[in-house]
Amino acid sequence: MARQSISFTKPNDEWLKSQVDNKEYSSKSELVNDLIRQARKQQVQVDWIRTKLEKAEKSGFTNDSKEAILAQSKSLLND
Repeated sequence: MARQSISFTKPNDEWLKSQVDNKEYSSKSELVNDLIRQARKQQVQVDWIRTKLEKAEKSGFTNDSKEAILAQSKSLLND
């Protein structure tokens, strides 16, 4: 595992220490790695949503009712 030296603001360092002191994590390194994993997962979700929104924007507008759109969406989920 790569070693890094990073600095934290006082409030962030105190928060990290409190998480370790409360036995939520065994070390600050473990906590920081967990936070990075969570951020990476969140970025994957954001990218997926962004892709879907861009595709929807490019597909244009519809005159379908909201009920028709919902029915079509549900049918796509069942495929």
